[in-house]
Amino acid sequence: MRVVLSGGGTGGHIYPALAVARQCEEIDPDSEFLYIGGQRGLESKLVPQEKIPFEAIDITGFRRSLSVENIKTIMRFFKGVRRSKALLKKFKPDVVIGTGGYVCGPVVYAASKLGIPSIIHEQNAIPGLTNTFLSRYVDTVAVSFEGSEGAFPKAKNVLYTGNPRATTVRLANRDRGFATIGVPMNSSVVLVVGGSRGAKAINDAMIAMAPQLSQLKDVHFVYVTGESYYEQTLDSIRNQIGSLPNHLHVLPYIHNMPEVLACTSLIVNRAGASFLAEITSLGIPSILIPSPNVTNNHQEANARTLEKAGASVMIVEKELSGPTLFQSIAGIMKDEAWRSRMAESASALGKPDSADILVKEMERLAHKR
Repeated sequence: MRVVLSGGGTGGHIYPALAVARQCEEIDPDSEFLYIGGQRGLESKLVPQEKIPFEAIDITGFRRSLSVENIKTIMRFFKGVRRSKALLKKFKPDVVIGTGGYVCGPVVYAASKLGIPSIIHEQNAIPGLTNTFLSRYVDTVAVSFEGSEGAFPKAKNVLYTGNPRATTVRLANRDRGFATIGVPMNSSVVLVVGGSRGAKAINDAMIAMAPQLSQLKDVHFVYVTGESYYEQTLDSIRNQIGSLPNHLHVLPYIHNMPEVLACTSLIVNRAGASFLAEITSLGIPSILIPSPNVTNNHQEANARTLEKAGASVMIVEKELSGPTLFQSIAGIMKDEAWRSRMAESASALGKPDSADILVKEMERLAHKR
């Protein structure tokens, strides 16, 4: 199958597209790909590293207030459509899939106008502007959260698939996870992370609760600060407690996150959709602190889905502090029965076969053409 992938701006849009590509390869090793992304987005760095051919278009997102810049965005959109049509005619894909972010707007729109089967994947409980716009043109809208199908009333077909990142992590090696963070096998691990770039509010709470960690004996805490916050966070912790104890591990970044997740007993994190797909696929209890700085406050909607199911405890950022966070962590880690119920609830929400469901729908559309 020849597949055009598009999506970008953040890892939350890029990694699902890459997960789809890997699943296509697993089903058909002769699959061929073209990734069309933005010139300035993270995808321009990540996709070539995955050995997938990459082409860029110049596109920017709409501002939600009246702005002259939006007129320029409309002009870039139609220019992007023209370039996308040229790339699509040259590559001749069987299907085009967009995984969100404004860059996939002109690509998927161009595919629909050329009569090429197309599908969009929405990661969040509340859809973004681009996918809302594209939903009326594509053959199928795939959603990550069960019950969110109604968010696309103009779509021809809406399918609950889950997030394909869930498939990526399902076979992660937990032994390698323990080795990565340097803790004994089968230890209890609390992983605290603020997303790939870190989050100041979470790091501040991590610093504030550092003196309390010794109250939870036999629990290893792994702080992932983000590269830009690492030195500052480490120095602040040392100023409070001196040298780091054996049960506290402070890292700037984790490159093999799926394996570390596989050995995690409890995770504290933001509520980005792709990350939630990973932790539910692995059945990890969570404390979620949604970012307040995202479109439509969609991370809070994501987090409430897990909280309602009993898989997570949510703390809004304005209520976050070191004592509040530690109290929540201690309550869960000291109550094994509660933690077990949370794990079961998380697993019930997981869709480890998500990428397979999505690729089968792509094949259906391609064969229908």
